[in-house]
Amino acid sequence: MTEPNPLATWPTGRLLSVAARLTERSWEQVLAGMGLTHAGLIALHVLTEGPLTQRGLARRCRVTDQTISRTVDRLVTAGHAERTVDEVDRRKVLVSITPAGAAVHARATRAEREDPVLLGAVEDYEGLRRQLVQLIAAIGLDED
Repeated sequence: MTEPNPLATWPTGRLLSVAARLTERSWEQVLAGMGLTHAGLIALHVLTEGPLTQRGLARRCRVTDQTISRTVDRLVTAGHAERTVDEVDRRKVLVSITPAGAAVHARATRAEREDPVLLGAVEDYEGLRRQLVQLIAAIGLDED
């Protein structure tokens, strides 16, 4: 007779917390191999929608201006993003994704779905995503 899996007795909150920590640790290793951080990937994801001021990017990423400044500095140094003066309002500086940034973003997005180190054990990836979105929305975190 097979012993029951003790994880099955854990409260859901503990399961989510441990899964999040383990996934984040694996994800950080995969991203490091691409020259990215988790914060950098989030910024690139937001920038795929178009250029933003650094403050606008910080707000969309839900981080402080100081945090996004360091993140953008790293992305610019790596060639994944660039800063340019806004042609309409020359007082503003816009941050935009570069072709290299778009390529690494696409590579990271594919890895998220396909790399067995990350979520390879999940049988229904899209179902998991739908449930996580539903959970987060129900708890009250809305996207801008």
